[in-house]
Amino acid sequence: MKSMRRSQRGQGMTEYIIIVAMIAIAAIAVYQYFGSTVRNQTAAIAQELAGNDGTTAKAAAQTAATAGAAKAATKETLDTYTNNKDE
Repeated sequence: MKSMRRSQRGQGMTEYIIIVAMIAIAAIAVYQYFGSTVRNQTAAIAQELAGNDGTTAKAAAQTAATAGAAKAATKETLDTYTNNKDE
C-alpha cells in the first residue's frame, strides 16, 4: 500500500515537471518570436526602474513592433524566404 502511494506521488511530480518544462519552452518560443520588441520593452522597463529615461528603448520597441507587423502582413513561402522565387 505504501509503495503505491509513493509511486503516485512520483507520478504527480513527474507530471508537474513536464508541465513546467512545456510552459518554459512556450515562453522561450514567444520571446524568440517577438524578439527585439520584447527585448526593447524589457530594456525600457529596466531603465525606468533604475530611475533613468526609457524613452529611447520604448521608441526602439515601437519601431521593432511596426517592422514585425509589416513583415507578418506579407505572406512568405519557402521560395520567397530563400530568395529562390521565379520572377
